[in-house]
Amino acid sequence: MHWLWFLIIGVVAGWLSGKLTRGHGFGLVGDLVVGILGALVGGFLFRLLGVVSIGLIGSLVSATVGAIVLLWLIRRL
Repeated sequence: MHWLWFLIIGVVAGWLSGKLTRGHGFGLVGDLVVGILGALVGGFLFRLLGVVSIGLIGSLVSATVGAIVLLWLIRRL
């Protein structure tokens, strides 16, 4: 069940980051990839800053912030 929530949060976070940065999503697979990588980046950044994300909303916020940072870094390179 944990993997299912991880995938759902990844898709939603990828979609949200696409909406916030480009104005539209990246498709289901693109949203999933951006969201999962964003969750890893967001988790790393939040731990680095000493911020703890608790629960479903905290995980979604962390993954979305990470996905936005990831998209920003990709555009800079």
